[in-house]
Amino acid sequence: MLVHAITSNVTYEFASDVHAGLTRPGQKELPSKYLYDDVGSALFEVISRLPEYGLTRADERLLRRHASEIVDRLAAPVAVVELGSGSGKKTRWVLEALCRRQRTFYYPIEISRSALAMCERELRDIDAISIVGFEREYLDGLLEVAAHRKADQHLFVLFLGSTIGNFDRAAGVKFLVEVRRILEPGDSLLLGTDLEKPSTQLLAAYDDGLGVTAAFNLNLLARINRDLDADFDLEQFAHVARINHEARSIEMHLRSRRRQTVSIPAAELDVEFLEGETIWTESSHKYSTEEIFQMARNAGFSCQAQWIDDEWSFAENLLTAE
Repeated sequence: MLVHAITSNVTYEFASDVHAGLTRPGQKELPSKYLYDDVGSALFEVISRLPEYGLTRADERLLRRHASEIVDRLAAPVAVVELGSGSGKKTRWVLEALCRRQRTFYYPIEISRSALAMCERELRDIDAISIVGFEREYLDGLLEVAAHRKADQHLFVLFLGSTIGNFDRAAGVKFLVEVRRILEPGDSLLLGTDLEKPSTQLLAAYDDGLGVTAAFNLNLLARINRDLDADFDLEQFAHVARINHEARSIEMHLRSRRRQTVSIPAAELDVEFLEGETIWTESSHKYSTEEIFQMARNAGFSCQAQWIDDEWSFAENLLTAE
């Protein structure tokens, strides 16, 4: 697989975002994208197999059962672009269905080079596929692919899992608007959305009994230590999962166990924490089936089809750029 490496100064951007997030008035926060370094990506693969976390299995079931139907609805020929491919395991079903129809160019976009390598190992055995990876932010990678599309080629963008739920609702629509601006009429987007479910089920999924999600969350502080020479004591922070009923989301936080000061030299920052103070690291918003149609319309898409898992409330939504 050819990988187009990132050209920006990743460490500088990370340090800048850490400085901005930890000096934010009121609630300290860090962007959730930084959870997914090499260690974080590996831990998330484990989370996706835990019995409490049914989202990934629901995603895979829908793709496995409906891949041929999804592909049959696409205008040909298409190139596939995936925003946040991860290991690529669940993408296999769609790619195999498409490759039975045409030779397929697949462009996974990831900020983790190890995830791109894992994706290539997972999918390289598929016949009639060419894989070109982009170590980029989502929109940057999509822009680059779109700039080099062939004249008669449609783009089929995959945004699977529940990644759209990491944005608040307004920001999620704004992101979809940005995706739509890059696409052309007739291009398609397959959007994964986690649906509303009982609080007890959500809390178990985001605070599992084995502590894998806690390790995943705490690894963000370990990453700051590794990459920015910080001195976070991970034993002095605890993973917390909270339901936000107003936002219809579940949040992940890291709570300081005591009053403490942490030095982050590469971010030119010494940051103080009060006992009980938290860093907000991720939100996962949950949707009703009806609002997905409205969200699509607001972003310049029409929802052509929706498939819902009957074991874990999760939907795959096929959107077409208008």
